Amino acid sequence: MAQSVNDQDDRSEEADQAFAGRPVLVTGGASFIGAHLVDALVAMNARVHVVDDLSSGKLANIRRHIDSGTIEFVQADLLDPRVAAESVAGMHTVFHLAANHGGRGYVDLHQADCATNLLLDGVVFRACRRAGVDKVVYASSGCVYPNHLQADPTERLFLTEDQVGPPYDADNMYGWAKLMGELSLRAYYLDYGLKSVSCRYFTVYGPRGHENHAVMAMIARAFIRQDPFEVWGSGRQVRNWTYVSDVVDGTLRAAARIDDARAVNLGTRERIRVIDAARQVLRQIGHQPDIRVRHDLPTGPMNRVADPSLAERALDWTPRIRFTDGLRRTIDWYLRTHRRDEVSALLPHLLTER
Repeated sequence: MAQSVNDQDDRSEEADQAFAGRPVLVTGGASFIGAHLVDALVAMNARVHVVDDLSSGKLANIRRHIDSGTIEFVQADLLDPRVAAESVAGMHTVFHLAANHGGRGYVDLHQADCATNLLLDGVVFRACRRAGVDKVVYASSGCVYPNHLQADPTERLFLTEDQVGPPYDADNMYGWAKLMGELSLRAYYLDYGLKSVSCRYFTVYGPRGHENHAVMAMIARAFIRQDPFEVWGSGRQVRNWTYVSDVVDGTLRAAARIDDARAVNLGTRERIRVIDAARQVLRQIGHQPDIRVRHDLPTGPMNRVADPSLAERALDWTPRIRFTDGLRRTIDWYLRTHRRDEVSALLPHLLTER
């Protein structure tokens, strides 16, 4: 059963007022972040519609809302312009989270699949403009940041929004598609006045997460008692894992406050090496294996951490959940909802697929 997002009790009252009674669409709303966003919008008494092709989303994530009749759900492919037009018609706000995406193994190894996001975003944005949607809230990514800035893990680097610019150097096809989505929305705002905001998510984790993302993969490996325990890359890579309720809160605040197609970072300032995150997972689960680093497997940038100063100023947003606490919540959920034999059988596939 999907977990209730009690962490959203701290969301802004302004966001509550912005969406109460409003028709809103969440594309990809059965996915990990999308389902948590649906929970929060339902709690705000928004009139929630979800479109998801279920290529990676799961009905179980939003089943209680479907069964209670509090949301309208349609399984459909938004790459079809007719589906997109029907889905956005009459909507006040469109939260566009649908994407062909995954963790590091997926985005490195499925470049052509990630390229479909270029078409998907274009179809959805065009439909929103034609339908007179008031605002588009776009799920962007830290993958838009230039690779050349993120090479030295010893540098105390915090990425700021204005560092995305010429010379562009996004992270794989997934990053380029997200960058083009941001630039497209900016053009729609300047040319047509379509209000929008791009929320740059940084390494989100939490309950309902997928094993193709690093934290969930670590939890799964520890859960099945993998020994030796594999860490992709050298383990020196630095990340700022951000708990899903914080990301949802920031997204809602951005939707309520930003109209001018700006991009805003939603990520913590916690700088955590991959190897140290793995050790925390092992310690919390109580597994003591040998650790094997895998330099031959997808690694990603060596130093990716957000500077959330703009979100602090513009949204009055500060992440509330520290990694140690969020990890404990996520592990508790994973152990309650998974079976060791099933995870063991599926994990090799889950690490690189959707």
